[in-house]
Amino acid sequence: MISRPNVKINLGLNVLRKRADGYHDLETLFVPCFEISDVLEIVSGDDYSRTLSHLMSAYGEGSIAQAVSPDGKLMITIARREGVDWDPLQDLCARAYCLLGRDYSLPPVKIFLEKLSPVGAGLGGGSSDAAFALKMLNSIFSLGLDDSSLAGYASELGSDCAFFVHNRPMFGEGRGEKLSAFPIDSIDFGQEDGSSCRYVLKLVVPDGVAVSTAEAYKGIVPGIPEISLREILAMPVEQWKGLLSNDFENTVFKAHPELERIKQSLYDSGAVYASMSGSGSSLFALYDRE
Repeated sequence: MISRPNVKINLGLNVLRKRADGYHDLETLFVPCFEISDVLEIVSGDDYSRTLSHLMSAYGEGSIAQAVSPDGKLMITIARREGVDWDPLQDLCARAYCLLGRDYSLPPVKIFLEKLSPVGAGLGGGSSDAAFALKMLNSIFSLGLDDSSLAGYASELGSDCAFFVHNRPMFGEGRGEKLSAFPIDSIDFGQEDGSSCRYVLKLVVPDGVAVSTAEAYKGIVPGIPEISLREILAMPVEQWKGLLSNDFENTVFKAHPELERIKQSLYDSGAVYASMSGSGSSLFALYDRE
């Protein structure tokens, strides 16, 4: 089975308070973005892979990493143009398999991941891979898990993983794992029926700039905004500038001033609204299609 895990952007992101468990309570609107996606294949046992030959021919020796779990039940292959600088067995796709294996007797599998989404860009590519892996394993082995159950597993892997189980605009609270539907039909974020939307999304991923979540949280001062995020999102998009904010911009822009310049250039080019996504470094802009 092959899928194409897409990335996400955040429309607004408020860091509200620090929790006793060391995490932070936040509120944000997760929106899927289909401009960038990875390619994920999972096959059972000795089944034939339809992507391995492409990976081997398209990527050099230093761009592919492979590993086999100690029990021999999982083999994972990851290809990334910039190289794979993490343990493949600690990749969220591998952890997704192990997580389900805790509660279900899963047969051996082989996972092949072509990593096209940027790392450290605030787009949730790794979380998306994990959520799609959970959904694929559920389907391949007929586990019968509904979206609510899959989201429960996903939230154990990462704060924004559960969003990708639903993969439609969702309002996130708590660590980001508490989700509620929040339809937004005015923005074309790459969905099949997006051509009728008034606003079109442009995604910008700066070269050579990666921001870790830990770096983004340095200097963050949590607080409750005067106007709630839900209230702002209910306003016309033309009113979002100056109201709809991402709290991480304060710290990330100080460390990477070039990102603030990119944001301003998006406004200079006619964007109705522009922002950094998540903890950065990617940015996006909304343009009026009319």
